Amino acid sequence: MSRALMLQGTGSNVGKSVLVAGLCRAALRRGLSVAPFKPQNMSNNAAVTADGGEIGRAQALQARACGLEPLTDMNPVLLKPETDIGAQVVVQGRRLTTTKARDYAALKPTLMGAVLESFGRLKARHDLVIVEGAGSPAEINLRAGDIANMGFAAAAGVPVVLCGDIDRGGVIAQIVGTQAVLASEDEALVRGFLVNKFRGDPALFDDGYAAIAERTGWRGYGVLPWFAEAWRLPAEDALDIASAPRREGLHVVCLRLSRIANFDDLDPLAQEPGLRVTMLAPGAAIPGDADVVILPGSKSTRGDLAFLRDQGWDVDLQAHFRRGGHVLGICGGYQMLGASVADPDGIEGRPGETPGLGLLAVETVMGGDKRLSRVAAVHAATGQGFSGYEIHIGRTEGADCARPFATVAGRPEGAVSPDGRVAGSYLHGMFAEDGFRRAWLAGFGVASDLGYDGRVEAVLDALADHLEAHLDVAGLLELAS
Repeated sequence: MSRALMLQGTGSNVGKSVLVAGLCRAALRRGLSVAPFKPQNMSNNAAVTADGGEIGRAQALQARACGLEPLTDMNPVLLKPETDIGAQVVVQGRRLTTTKARDYAALKPTLMGAVLESFGRLKARHDLVIVEGAGSPAEINLRAGDIANMGFAAAAGVPVVLCGDIDRGGVIAQIVGTQAVLASEDEALVRGFLVNKFRGDPALFDDGYAAIAERTGWRGYGVLPWFAEAWRLPAEDALDIASAPRREGLHVVCLRLSRIANFDDLDPLAQEPGLRVTMLAPGAAIPGDADVVILPGSKSTRGDLAFLRDQGWDVDLQAHFRRGGHVLGICGGYQMLGASVADPDGIEGRPGETPGLGLLAVETVMGGDKRLSRVAAVHAATGQGFSGYEIHIGRTEGADCARPFATVAGRPEGAVSPDGRVAGSYLHGMFAEDGFRRAWLAGFGVASDLGYDGRVEAVLDALADHLEAHLDVAGLLELAS
């Protein structure tokens, strides 16, 4: 009989995604058929699934930890913020609508059917489903119609373990306070707690751990020390992209746009020993020693063009180009590099047209269905084959498309400037391919021997070992019902 367990957090970014990935890998190594599930996720970092939809990147990583291809059922509701008050709603891999935050509360209860349907299909196929909550169940103002935390757990009858983050401080109050605000029927679903991200000697927290157990009456499943290798896993939050601090090497600068999307394109570069990767914060100038500037994907191309200009990055980019620097635009970043971006139907906001950066002789018109596909491509400059994926709306055309970045099934894709220093492509995921990344870096005189996929697998195994060493993994898996 299939079983399920849900990890909820005392807040956002307490480490739930990484914990679920590690627990999935630990269960897989015990011979279980296991799958991840997140009822509702909010992220602009999406993955294209084997069944042709999109889900949160964290669930794609968790699927990998399970030895599975990602499927839309693993994250049936994905919210992709387009503005501070509105988001695109993706249900079972397909765009349903765009709604404002205040209107989503009315829409949310209607999505529970799709959530339970997807969950049921996963349970029917696997021995175990490990569920990740979103945000915190302590947000009781969102409890009515909830599909992400206790609302889902109650509807699906799934036991819950609450995860606290000691690194941000106040973990006793996090966990005890969460219990204090939960309704009695929700509290009954919580079977235990664990403490994540401890730095130092865990024995120093013995009294605090005991105090949580005594005050809540919940069973403790352990204190997990800080996992230093977590930064090597694909990041779901742009703030989590990190690289080893270096003063030398090819300097790659990525602009951290306000609606940055699919930024895990940068993860493999951040792990290259011959590179310095800077995720440039808003307000900071593009460094004068930058060799390559990357404009990443965006959920709101015209909005992020305005944001980019507000930071003065348009002026910095022109100066970078005049110094002989290179520029690569990916997806929305590619669209920004052209002469203009038009959105006549208001797909990403108000209808209108915005001048681009003018670094490529192309123009973009938003329209048509969202393109979601996995592709096999050949890089035009090096002849190196690679796999990637497309996830975008819009069509880009112009003179520089006569010099494509790549070919896909024999058709030209992307554009390159006459001098070869500015390039744009709709293809995500290219740098995860060792062959392409090595060929691309060789063009800048950088040698690479990094095996990226192998490293991710090794980190997932190390994460599972870490959980086995410090948590009661057997007890957690026995708790699933």
